[in-house]
Amino acid sequence: MVSRTKLMAAVVVIALALQPVTVATAAATDAPTPTTSDSLTVGDVPQASENETEPNETHPSDPAADVLGWENGYWYNETIAVTPEDGLNESELGAVVNRSMARVEQIRRLEFEETVPVEVIGREEFEATVDNSTETKTDAQRLRMNVTYEALLMVNESTDAVAVEADNQGSSIGGFYDPVSEQIRIVSENTSTPKMNEITLSQELYHALQHQQFGQAIFNHTTREAHNAKDGIVEGDGNYVDRLYQQRCQNEWAGSCLMPNTAESTSTPDFHYGLLQIYLQPYIDGPPFVQDLREEGGWEAVNAVYDEVPASTEQTIHPEKYPRDTPANVTVPDRSAEEWRPLSVESGPNYASVGEAGLYVTLWYPAMQTQGAVSIIPLRNHMNYGPDGEIQDFDRYNYNHTYTAGWDGDKLIPYVPDDSSGTNETGYVYKTVWDSPEDAQEFQEGYERLLTVHGAESVDGRNDTYRIPNESGYSDAFYLNRTGDRFTIVNAPNVEELSAVREGAAPEAEETTSETEESTPAGETTEADESTTESDETTDDTTTDTETAIEEPDTPTESGDETGDESEATENRNVTDEQSTETTTASGPGFTFGAAVLALVALISMATRPD
Repeated sequence: MVSRTKLMAAVVVIALALQPVTVATAAATDAPTPTTSDSLTVGDVPQASENETEPNETHPSDPAADVLGWENGYWYNETIAVTPEDGLNESELGAVVNRSMARVEQIRRLEFEETVPVEVIGREEFEATVDNSTETKTDAQRLRMNVTYEALLMVNESTDAVAVEADNQGSSIGGFYDPVSEQIRIVSENTSTPKMNEITLSQELYHALQHQQFGQAIFNHTTREAHNAKDGIVEGDGNYVDRLYQQRCQNEWAGSCLMPNTAESTSTPDFHYGLLQIYLQPYIDGPPFVQDLREEGGWEAVNAVYDEVPASTEQTIHPEKYPRDTPANVTVPDRSAEEWRPLSVESGPNYASVGEAGLYVTLWYPAMQTQGAVSIIPLRNHMNYGPDGEIQDFDRYNYNHTYTAGWDGDKLIPYVPDDSSGTNETGYVYKTVWDSPEDAQEFQEGYERLLTVHGAESVDGRNDTYRIPNESGYSDAFYLNRTGDRFTIVNAPNVEELSAVREGAAPEAEETTSETEESTPAGETTEADESTTESDETTDDTTTDTETAIEEPDTPTESGDETGDESEATENRNVTDEQSTETTTASGPGFTFGAAVLALVALISMATRPD
């Protein structure tokens, strides 16, 4: 069993007509993978020799000391003698890695402190790692992820969400950076003479540079929302740098970059577009967020954000809310009967949060499933169109809609029968907090429409209680409670169990009920003095989120006391979260989702049915 978590680097590369989006990650293993006869490794990359470089008058002689734009004997505009058509041997790979490091430095104006080892591994070896990471999840970790995506009505009760996420990512990995071994691995069909996508390599190298300059904490996450929030700067910065890198490859570096042959692209994998779109949000909204920062204050302004990373996906969907509009500290006290209890997870939090991005995709996904025939959030709402009516090539997707724009916090607690956590009989309490009662009401309207899409029927004699028929993959009972700016969903296998999962749920029609616990902001700014008031609310006892582990789909490390602050703001702890699509890639460079992006763009562009 792998004892350290993996933060896999995934690269979403889109053809120039569809400007590249790079999804980067990092990974960790028990020990560095040994070099075998069918793998190629560049460790201490050799210095340049006369045989490895061609005369080039566009750059000066080697400097006396290391400078930006020069690494291990190679300038960023160096001409190197490689023949990429037949793959790269070890010497050629070393030259490409050194020059790419210099190019990343030149663009980002940050210096590599150490040379980054690069290893090429085979596709079968990598896919075996993906399979192993899926298989080594505990029942509780798997159940937590299943309940989360079932609650979003995206993955039904008979489907394993862990496997769905693995399928989404496993076949598309191009490479990853491992922050534990501080090594890059490029996945190739041919490990003896691998071909190279320089944009993929640059993405992995930049994640290594981020690690060297900003530390390990940038790769640590708790929930999917915390992951996507922090990745707004980590992946936003990475993808923005990749955009600048590719622009130079098309201009002053034209002809010298190792680029993929788009004619050799394979067929589109069978993606789950709902989970994919949640995962992609920081890679879409992050780059424009970083671009705006740089245009206003240069790279110094971008660097400063690493000291105060985005606290929510809301802050990158609506950049004007960064950094002042911090999310609420949502509490969900346990009110279950003796026969039910909150799910106990060996490592990582026992709760989930998907944020504004996740809830937006939840209400958009039915339109995707039906190609616009049935919609809550219209299919075309997800695309950003420019003044010319064409889809924008940089900020491609839109995650903003009135149903979800007032998000202020969310927390989902899975519940299981007291006798077993491995059963498929589950329930949950999902509490959302909104900026105003009106915002809560708008989301409730959207959510009730979502229930209707899945065939939900109102239960006679019960207040605000619904049941999805047995023939549906989501055949459960639901109780909805909106009180002021809070909207809570209680779920159980049947109507009778709703009140056992949460006392007071599904009252008979003559009764009334309301939520009594409070939800307070982690910090809010007054217009008068712009001072921040910190919440001193204590943690409720359903949350135990201080187990330590670098985020990862497979096997989290354990440590930890059970008494953490449940605020999403405490992201600096290394806590594993099942929602990170934890299969082998949690966030980072390596996955080529370009085909999926192209397919989705084509689908939406061709959809003519009115929404």
